[in-house]
Amino acid sequence: MMKLFDWLARNLIRKGILEVVDAAGERHRYGADGVDGPRVRIRFTDRATPRRAAFNPSLELGEAYMDGRLRIEEGDILSFLDLVGRNTHWDDDDAVRLNLWRPWRHLSWLDAWNWQRRSRRNVAHHYDLSDRLYSLFLDDDLQYSCGYFVDADADLDEAQAAKKAHIASKLALQSGQQVLDIGCGWGGLALYLHKIADVDVLGITLSKAQLAVARERAAAAGVAHRVRFELLDYRDVRGRFDRIVSVGMFEHVGPPHYRRFFQCCRELLQPEGVMLLHTIGRADGPAPTDRWLARYIFPGGYVPALSQIAPAIENARLWTTDIEVLRLHYAHTLMHWYQRTVASRAAIIDLYDERFFRMWQFYLAGAIVAFRHDAHLNFQIQLTRRRETLPITRDYMA
Repeated sequence: MMKLFDWLARNLIRKGILEVVDAAGERHRYGADGVDGPRVRIRFTDRATPRRAAFNPSLELGEAYMDGRLRIEEGDILSFLDLVGRNTHWDDDDAVRLNLWRPWRHLSWLDAWNWQRRSRRNVAHHYDLSDRLYSLFLDDDLQYSCGYFVDADADLDEAQAAKKAHIASKLALQSGQQVLDIGCGWGGLALYLHKIADVDVLGITLSKAQLAVARERAAAAGVAHRVRFELLDYRDVRGRFDRIVSVGMFEHVGPPHYRRFFQCCRELLQPEGVMLLHTIGRADGPAPTDRWLARYIFPGGYVPALSQIAPAIENARLWTTDIEVLRLHYAHTLMHWYQRTVASRAAIIDLYDERFFRMWQFYLAGAIVAFRHDAHLNFQIQLTRRRETLPITRDYMA
């Protein structure tokens, strides 16, 4: 049962060392000493898992780790996935990576039809988990998106504060403006924008759990009359806004709905309005969502390539006034989340169970590898309805 996995590992592992102990106790060694990369030892507890993993590594390895059929004996799950990532590095575009991942590209739209009822169900799957879970690994403001590391050694709270300031500068806010926050999370960005710019904000979410926390925070700050939160789909919002911001929500829209999303944003934006979209993206063109991630973490989730976003923006007759690519910021952010998750292992098991903890650990470890070695990055795209709306140089973004 190890033959297929053995063939795959021998062709794959060239950087670092992978030792595999099979169900019979036999040891297999891949890689070469003296070559840069981690050293990891794993054990398969049954005979079927290696064969299944060779056919569908992304799904089967994740499930095997969750179930305890794959155990890490030297290193941890991040070390193991990082070893795989170093050997399938997107920049190198090696043959093994092409053979493993490109055949799945034709499936890229199958799970991306996020009509309204399905969108609510998908959001609830992930964001209506225990508030306690998120408080264990996020920053104090519960920012669940890529931070902005002015300094790579910054702590998580500093990076998330810098992210909010960076976004605010791109919105070019003025006192008294009306702001729409699409996918407002637990309300931190909306409350921040009101505080620093004296604007009124409507935050919308499809998560009942997030909505409750956001409303509590606004009430506690005494600003609920100016920072409102509603359980609303972006397709149901009415009115006009001077500014629109959306951070970490576009990944849940899906390519079939991109044109509708930007058309809605244009209709909601005042003629002199400004929009800032912050989203995870891909540098390697359209590709399917990882099958394990779609099944266990983000059903309906889809990470777009810029080539998929741009046509929908053009169709909505919006000006793309600025694009910034954040290449490594999310890798730094996720590393903080991973370390906090590992440190909170006992508390997470108390909330759920050991299998859930391993699922969450695998999710964050895999995400780190995606931003370190695969083609994942973040886009910040600034949009307007009119070319004259913003200054013609970028100095105001400082």
